Amino acid sequence: MLEEKGKYASATQNRRFVWEKVMWPLILELNTTSFTNQQYKKRRDQVCKELDIPASRIAGGFVSLLLKGILYKENDLYSIHYRLIPYMRLGANCDYSTAVREASTK
Repeated sequence: MLEEKGKYASATQNRRFVWEKVMWPLILELNTTSFTNQQYKKRRDQVCKELDIPASRIAGGFVSLLLKGILYKENDLYSIHYRLIPYMRLGANCDYSTAVREASTK
């Protein structure tokens, strides 16, 4: 299905998938705004095993989230954009479109 889509549509789909299946559940599970690379890899491997998908698909979406400014890297920690913290504190479902809107709002 990804092969039929254009380059930008595939990138968006990968970002959306990684955010909704890996990143946001990880943030809610840890109940903190930051996580380590080991915590991310553990969650990624779990999702890959459950859905029988290659880790490379998730890796591209993860990097893309960093480039979009939804995630930030500081030393050995990754953290979410500060405008997403209220969603985490409430335990609310923050879908990809909400994350993009909040991260791009100045």
